[in-house]
Amino acid sequence: QVHLVESGGGLVQPGGSLRLSCAASGNIFSINTMGWHRQAPGKERELVARIASGGSTNYADSVKGRFTISRDNDKNTVYLQMNSLKPEDTAVYYCNADISSRGYSIYYRYWGQGTQVTVSS
Repeated sequence: QVHLVESGGGLVQPGGSLRLSCAASGNIFSINTMGWHRQAPGKERELVARIASGGSTNYADSVKGRFTISRDNDKNTVYLQMNSLKPEDTAVYYCNADISSRGYSIYYRYWGQGTQVTVSS
C-alpha cells in the first residue's frame, strides 16, 4: 500500500507564491517520475510539471518560468514552488508518483488527494 499526501494549498493574491509538498509513504521500493497535475472547474486535468528520477524536468508552457518542481529522494517527496501566481492558476492540484513496491516488477502511478489553490484579490 502506497499513499501520497499533499499539502501547501490555499488562497493567495495575484503575484504571490505558494509551495506545494507531496510525500509518498508505504511499501516503496523505487520511485521514478514524479509530477503535478491540476484541474480547474469545467476543464480536464492537465499536466503542470514533472521530474524524472535523474532530475530532468518538464513544464507546461503556461507555467514555465514561474513554477519549479523539485524532489527530495531521501524523503520521498516532490515539491512545486509556484511564483508570480495568476488567477488562471486557480485549480485543484494533484501530485503523482510512479512507484514500484517490493515484490512487484512494475511501476504504478499513485495520486495524491488534491489540494486547492486559489489565486484571487
